[in-house]
Amino acid sequence: MKVAIIGATGLVGSVLLSIIKERKFPFTELILVASKRNVGKKINFSGESYEIIGLDAALKLKPNIVLFSAGSDLSIEWAPKFSLVGSTVIDNSSAWRMDSSKKLIVPEINASLLSKKDKIIANPNCSTIQLVIALSELHNKFNIKRLVISTYQSVTGTGVNAINQLEGEILGEEPEKTYPYKIYKNAIPHCDFFEKNGYTKEEMKLVNETKKILSDDSILITATAVRIPVMGGHSEAVNVEFSNPFEINDVLKTLKNTNGVTVQDDINQNLYPMPLTSEGKDDVFVGRIRRDYSKKNALNLWIVSDNLRKGAALNAVQIAEHIIAKKLL
Repeated sequence: MKVAIIGATGLVGSVLLSIIKERKFPFTELILVASKRNVGKKINFSGESYEIIGLDAALKLKPNIVLFSAGSDLSIEWAPKFSLVGSTVIDNSSAWRMDSSKKLIVPEINASLLSKKDKIIANPNCSTIQLVIALSELHNKFNIKRLVISTYQSVTGTGVNAINQLEGEILGEEPEKTYPYKIYKNAIPHCDFFEKNGYTKEEMKLVNETKKILSDDSILITATAVRIPVMGGHSEAVNVEFSNPFEINDVLKTLKNTNGVTVQDDINQNLYPMPLTSEGKDDVFVGRIRRDYSKKNALNLWIVSDNLRKGAALNAVQIAEHIIAKKLL
């Protein structure tokens, strides 16, 4: 079992390595790949030293599973090359998510769609993963009609340069800006690029990916994505309108029985999800669960998850685990 990580020196790459170690993911050979400037450098993992190699060298090794986390352009160019030599690619970029010929997978929801024919598998956007994990069983039970989503997203979703900007600004420095404005003591309603319709790419990911994963184009979805100066995870305020009536106790019961969800909802004890307490954890946390009295069959939820773990690395590893368990290689 040869496993390659493309983008091994990045934020998600480092979390991939830690999760592979934690979950005792089976491999006989670990291939670590990064940009040309990092080739030849060493990474210590589980007591061994691994040398970073380039994409050409990794391709010649014909890995069984390739975990891509190095951006869309690179995935578009290289994922097909790996698939042609027999590798199964799990891609963390947006390159293949809305390709009708590619599966967009959250294992708790739709891993059963995968077959041996799927050689390039798309990992959804971090904000989408935590949203659909929280909503999938509610949708099955009450049928979601409309979603209004507001996200409050960690700087870790942008990468190391964004972290450096925030940390530098906290220290009173003037670091190189990744964002158009200061992020410290600020909230920037601008995640990713603006599209022609006035929405950002991040907002449209929430719209389009949610429909694809839940296999329901009829759901009406609108979103606003905001970057805030936190490190630990993404938060989402979600208003859900169902077609069917519901009782809050049924909603709570459904969420508590949803795989991958932890309910934190006790306002008397000030218990609710927060990035600070979700960081480093695998689950999606849901709280502030309450009826929206302004509209029939409507509900408010607060959803928080570590965007580098379940929002990226863990989901990819879980896909790989499913592939191995079901002998789909």
